Amino acid sequence: MIPIQNLYYLLCYAWNRLPEQQELLAAEADTFHRPLELLAHVLLMGTRRLLRQGLAVAYAEREEELTELRGRVQLAPSLSRDLLRRGRALCVYDELGFQTPFNQLLLGTLQQLSRSRALPTALRHELKVTQRRFPVGLLPLPLSSELLRTVHRLRPTGLQSFLLNVCELVYHSALPEPNANGRLRFRDFRRDEQLMARLFEQFVRNFYRLEQHEFRVLSETIRWQATTATPEALNLLPAMITDTTLEAPHRKIILDTKYYAAALRPRYDQQKLISPHLYQLYAYLQNQPTIPGQALEGVLLYPAASQALDVRYTLGGYPVRIVTLNLAQPWQGIAAALLELIA
Repeated sequence: MIPIQNLYYLLCYAWNRLPEQQELLAAEADTFHRPLELLAHVLLMGTRRLLRQGLAVAYAEREEELTELRGRVQLAPSLSRDLLRRGRALCVYDELGFQTPFNQLLLGTLQQLSRSRALPTALRHELKVTQRRFPVGLLPLPLSSELLRTVHRLRPTGLQSFLLNVCELVYHSALPEPNANGRLRFRDFRRDEQLMARLFEQFVRNFYRLEQHEFRVLSETIRWQATTATPEALNLLPAMITDTTLEAPHRKIILDTKYYAAALRPRYDQQKLISPHLYQLYAYLQNQPTIPGQALEGVLLYPAASQALDVRYTLGGYPVRIVTLNLAQPWQGIAAALLELIA
């Protein structure tokens, strides 16, 4: 389990954003007992900053009975309601305003969090106060997978993108399915191994993107070094997509992250490395095209839980390192360990 104090760093890097100094100081000063408190705190501070900058506006379609023609006249409904005889018409027009899916999602998330008994009273009060700073008439929408997909399709950037990720993590932490009426129960998302595996992978990749300048950082697809009689047969081979590739003219590192409780498994009363993980990394290395002057190596990175591990091998002529990262240590130690890994 990652200490809550380190979650803010992990989430910021996972979402490709350097931690904000003001939020960082506040997060380190407060004692959070649940991850939900941290999420609510980060969402609250980010929302306040967004409100100071100004909420984005967009055109939204409105349908209204008017005494003056505006936009497109809906003739059939106007006739069926006998509006024209009374000097009115049903019109559809675009209006510039704050009624955007992102603004509605953000306000709806704040509203749902302010009702949660899992949060301290003072924090719930701050959430309610911040809601009153939103434009009058803005309709909050409850968290839902459909709404999240709609906002994602709009491709928000910067602070909006960061707050969208916070809202999405709140949604995935909610039990039962979020709805607009009842209070929500929340689970500790650190217990969701699939979610944490995805965050851990994104955290490591984006940390290297933001904190070093020697390597180009990417996730790449490796082609199988295979031949066959028919092209169709090649399409049956599974895709090889790296978690993180760090590439420079003289050196290339294929780094695979594995969010597991331990880097070793018992087998016949002995501790052994997890074979599928090692086979996968070995396949990546063996199928990597060679570039003259570029050294190739592989790394398997696990979060340290029950024990620390750091072993090195040469497999198929390539250096391979299996190592754990202690996520319970102070952040400065985590950052230093990640940079040392590629030194």
